[in-house]
Amino acid sequence: MDRYEGSQNAQSAGPGTDPRKTYDAIIVGGGHNGLVSAAYLARAGLSPLVVEARAVTGGAATTETPWGPDFKVTALSYVMSLMPPTIVNGLELERHGYRVVPMGPDFMPFPDGRSLLLTGEEAHDGAELSAFSRKDAENMPKYDAWLRGIGDVLAPLLLKTPPNVGSTRPRDLIEQLRLAWGMRGLSTRGTADAVRLFTMSVEDLLDQWFESPEVKGTMAINGVIGTWAGPAEPGTAYVMMHHTIGDVGDGKMGGWGYPIGGMGAVSAAIRASAEAAGAHVITDAPVERILVAGGRARGVALRDGREFTAPIVVAATHPKITFLDQIDRSELPADFVADIERWRSRSGVVKINVALSGLPRFSSRPDLSARELSGSVELCHSLEYIERAFQDAREGRAALAPFSDSVIPSTLDPTLCPEGTHIMSMFTQWVPHTWAAEPHTAELDAYADRVIEGYDRLAPGFKASVIHRQVIGPHQMEQEYGLVGGNIFHGELSPDQLFHMRPAPGYAGFTTPVKGLYQCSSATHGGGGVTGIAGYLCSKRILRDRRWRR
Repeated sequence: MDRYEGSQNAQSAGPGTDPRKTYDAIIVGGGHNGLVSAAYLARAGLSPLVVEARAVTGGAATTETPWGPDFKVTALSYVMSLMPPTIVNGLELERHGYRVVPMGPDFMPFPDGRSLLLTGEEAHDGAELSAFSRKDAENMPKYDAWLRGIGDVLAPLLLKTPPNVGSTRPRDLIEQLRLAWGMRGLSTRGTADAVRLFTMSVEDLLDQWFESPEVKGTMAINGVIGTWAGPAEPGTAYVMMHHTIGDVGDGKMGGWGYPIGGMGAVSAAIRASAEAAGAHVITDAPVERILVAGGRARGVALRDGREFTAPIVVAATHPKITFLDQIDRSELPADFVADIERWRSRSGVVKINVALSGLPRFSSRPDLSARELSGSVELCHSLEYIERAFQDAREGRAALAPFSDSVIPSTLDPTLCPEGTHIMSMFTQWVPHTWAAEPHTAELDAYADRVIEGYDRLAPGFKASVIHRQVIGPHQMEQEYGLVGGNIFHGELSPDQLFHMRPAPGYAGFTTPVKGLYQCSSATHGGGGVTGIAGYLCSKRILRDRRWRR
């Protein structure tokens, strides 16, 4: 496994960058949500400071150069979809270098020599699906329309702060009524469908619409991606919807895209926007503790002994780090501490990045162009194939036949590698979630071998074309990137960890039990994926609270 050596989006910052010790707000964690929060607070006239433990900002959204400057890879996050135009336009990200190109068709090759190439064009996709099932071909447009109808109502909820459900305070009651009014677009039938999505397994949902194992397997991937749950687990239908309701500005629901320059370019654009508005950023600045006195946040103390003070502190880090490591538990209510201790942040994801000497040539379609391979290139033979991989991990071993949601971003972004070569990003599952506690280096290498051999069986010569490889398991995700348990969402997207329960009842509105301390990690509402929504909503809450106090 290649060692981490650098980042494309690294910017010089460190001790002495700004001599002040007091700010209007301090953001702990320079991931994309922390940077979004800082940008909005700076635009509102506040002076925010971002303190980041690593040498680079961006968190899981970084572009790295593990094999030297010629090859650039997005270490963890790898595609864009859910960042709303509200944020892209509001922070003028395009002016700061943000550019996303829509991905191409989705390609699914199978061991029997057949394959699916889905472009989103109804006539073309109907013909492709008919080779597997005429019924599935007929149902796909109906299914897409059904999903779109629910998504049109549910998608706006991502940009709404969850109310404090159950509270009888007048302010909270008003927010609950506003939420109910916003859901008026759902009919009785639509409400029932939405409840099903939140509670059903993606397997049961797909069984109602489709019959081909290959088609169902292809569509189930979005229901389990990044999740410690197989397709038969309740709640995975919502995970599928969460990954489907976004777009990248092309008007297509479920559209995904590649940021030019890798995901680090997204973080760099947000940081540039924040700094242009007056925010300050320091890196290599791990926080030892959040300073609390008299029940109110007062600032932060860094591991190197420096202290910075501010009346507002925003935690953009995993809630277990924030509330169990950086704050004395005596400062928090016992039931809140218990909620955070119970917060489930399991994973089992292994990210594999490879450099290839050329495009793969698949036996089922050896003449596919770079454009035709510019979407997802799946290693997933059926719904049962996914379930077996999960059961292997549940039983305590790495999947014998892992599945992979892979992309080749260099097909649309030639800045990532030398001409003629390509970068392939493989988001694979599963290994036991307990592997977050230890490196398991040898086992991870053997697991990565199996993923590559899986592609080699579909595209002979693929294994020989791999010229560099990077393998990142749950332990490295936790230790290096702050993803506790290796969970990319900072917490599982299960029904009991969504909306007003995220990450704890009574504190889903980006507040905490400590006055002046807010939270905007991916464990809060809107988190999951590179969206910026949590940082955006948190900053709105901070500014609203300031107005109320005045």
